[in-house]
Amino acid sequence: MATATQTHAATSSDVRRYLPALLLLFSASGCSALIYEVVWYQLLQLAIGSTSVSLGILLATFMGGLCIGSIWLPRLRLRRHPLKVYAALELGIAFFAVMVQLGLPYLNRAYISGAEHGLPGMLLRGLLAAICMLPPTILMGGSFPAITRCLEASPESVSWWGYLYGGNTIGAVFGCLFAGFYLLRIYDMATATYVAVCINLAVAAISFLLAGATAQLPLPDLSDERSTSPSSAEAKLASRPWQIYVAIALSGATALGAEVVWTRTLSMLLLGTVYVFSIILAVFLAGLATGSAAGSLILRKINPAAALGWSQIMLTFGIAWTAFAIVHKLPWWSDDVLRTQNAWRMYALDLKRCAWALLPATLFWGASFPLACAAVARPGEDSGRVAGGIYAANTLGGIVGALGVSLMLIPWIGSQQTQRTLLVLSALGGVLVLYPFVRRSTATAVAVVLAVGAATFAARRVDPIPAELIAYGRYMSSWSKMSTNLEAIEGRNSSVAYTRWDDGAIYVNVNGHVEATTEPTDMKLQRMVGHLPAVLHPNPRTVLGIGFGAGVSAGSFTRYPGVQSITVCEIEPVIPPASTRYFGAQNYNVALDPRTRIVFDDARHFLLTTTQKYDIIASDPLDVFVKGTAALYSKEYFDVVKRHLNPGGMFTLYVPLYETNEITLKSELATFFAAFPNGTIWANTRDGMGYDMVFLGQAEPLHIDVDAVQARLAQPDYDRVRASLGEVGVNSLLDLLSVYAGDASDLQPWIRGAQINHDGDLRLSYLAGWGINSYIADPLYQQILQYRHPPLQFLVGSRQSIDQYMGMFAATGDE
Repeated sequence: MATATQTHAATSSDVRRYLPALLLLFSASGCSALIYEVVWYQLLQLAIGSTSVSLGILLATFMGGLCIGSIWLPRLRLRRHPLKVYAALELGIAFFAVMVQLGLPYLNRAYISGAEHGLPGMLLRGLLAAICMLPPTILMGGSFPAITRCLEASPESVSWWGYLYGGNTIGAVFGCLFAGFYLLRIYDMATATYVAVCINLAVAAISFLLAGATAQLPLPDLSDERSTSPSSAEAKLASRPWQIYVAIALSGATALGAEVVWTRTLSMLLLGTVYVFSIILAVFLAGLATGSAAGSLILRKINPAAALGWSQIMLTFGIAWTAFAIVHKLPWWSDDVLRTQNAWRMYALDLKRCAWALLPATLFWGASFPLACAAVARPGEDSGRVAGGIYAANTLGGIVGALGVSLMLIPWIGSQQTQRTLLVLSALGGVLVLYPFVRRSTATAVAVVLAVGAATFAARRVDPIPAELIAYGRYMSSWSKMSTNLEAIEGRNSSVAYTRWDDGAIYVNVNGHVEATTEPTDMKLQRMVGHLPAVLHPNPRTVLGIGFGAGVSAGSFTRYPGVQSITVCEIEPVIPPASTRYFGAQNYNVALDPRTRIVFDDARHFLLTTTQKYDIIASDPLDVFVKGTAALYSKEYFDVVKRHLNPGGMFTLYVPLYETNEITLKSELATFFAAFPNGTIWANTRDGMGYDMVFLGQAEPLHIDVDAVQARLAQPDYDRVRASLGEVGVNSLLDLLSVYAGDASDLQPWIRGAQINHDGDLRLSYLAGWGINSYIADPLYQQILQYRHPPLQFLVGSRQSIDQYMGMFAATGDE
């Protein structure tokens, strides 16, 4: 027996020499895992849409795979060296990650008859995506118990479990920022995936080498659990503090639930670019890693169960702090985040905001994991099974939190009550763990009662998300003084606010950014998106609108006598009825028109699965810098749009010139003209200066018979069309045509070498996110006008009509 003990001690000492190497390896695993997660989120937005369903499915699948793996692997009585098992898992992760990269983009075409569109279709695609992503995430879940089997279940070694967990999370922080700010900004999703695969392969190779250099720790003898008399095993099971597992599960649920809520609210405040999402996730993970390291450092000096209970109690104040900071502090910070032209500085300031708000809570979530492990670990046990059990409980709670908050709680009770619910659950977890201590100590009982009372007070102080934050985001501190809130709604995918400005204009705002208004310039743009193709098309009958917004673009089609059906794709169900209340006069109550059908789904998926073709497709999406919107500006998406146009059909797309830079606009133009080589662009100016544009595309060369169009507009059944155009200052066909700004042949010299936005890279997300503080709309417009030529190649008509147009054209800029 003494010899076996000495062998065990020697083996442990041998392994401990390589603990820094194990820490580095597990950190590299965390780096690759987060690269995959960031890439998969991009792929899910292509397959499902930029919705809370995408985020919920990603988090639930990731956590679900980790949970399954952490339960499954420890139950395998593998006699191989733990580092060889770990290496095999890393090889498996690399293989399946490549399969996900190749297979996930095809899920957008998946549907079941009767449930292909709307939430059922999203959930179906989410289920298929989850099945696709589960194999690599299960192997990721198995890696933690595999590597902990290198260490025995002693107090000293359990602290190293926490260091490994923290190191893995620090690697995840690096992977998140590396993917978001470099790999995907410079390269594409495939390259990022293959970089992560190379990291997995390197970790596997080094692990095999280390396995040959270290002795294998013997697995504990579990013969008592297999004996015919189950009393020993039952006694061991009964001795387990079940409260620890419940508390760590609640910790996981509150952590992932809070991540969903705070990602949503912070993206309103900071603008939801791809970089902001990476920053939020990185800060969250950094807090977890720091907390885990701190918990590991102190667990040998304290009672870990009591510390776990108090960490859950303290979490309530962390949650309350973050809720308070986002609403009452961050919107009022004074720095140059709105003015700086240096994108690195702007995002550094965003990082500072996120850290200030998120770190207190995340530190306690991070500390909870090593404390829970130490609270249940017993000397001589299978370290992989103990660590895996805690890991599984934590991740299982995370699944419930991610899905419950994103799909149910926020649209049902709102962010305020959701955060209060998370706060109460944290307090409940703490009380459960501390209950045995309360029974033994009056002082502890009093302290717990006082803490719960304080937590209750903190919960009552959690305020709702201000309508002004939903409306104006980063401009809340200044713009809220000039308007009055009419209504704010938190939907499943978006939060929407309707405001009235002091000049009487009504605004609809989505996720902290203005979407549409009744301001004259904006009304003209919204009408142009609909009227431009409808006036030029000889007889439009079927129309598809992408995005409802204020409903003005879609409503323009109700004025045309020949239009028989108007289909509108809108991803957020609360928008059409609310916009009808506030913009009904401007959108002609299009949502209530018997010809209108509203499909609540991602536009990409709808077009990929419908067989219907349209005379006009009019797209009015969110600005391209918003995460997920670039998928509606990609070459592949434009090709799908073109395939769904009837012969002679037309496609219009809204493109802003403000909050963008030259490289982004050139990419938008180059991508559009790559799909629509016969495309043209049409300007909407503000006081004669560049403001925004409408891109017009069609499969065939554009042909405008000026006399025929004028004759059609003069018909009595076009009275409502003329009236609608007149409301925005367009009193004749020549007024409408005068805003022509060029075509593909004109602008080729200017856009030569511009990057094309493809599904595989969504380059525009990264270009546009770098230029949101650029206010150069008119300089961009003036550059475009330098290349514009008279559109004689597609204009026909009488000499008088052409001369009239040329005179007006010359007045709008140099020929």
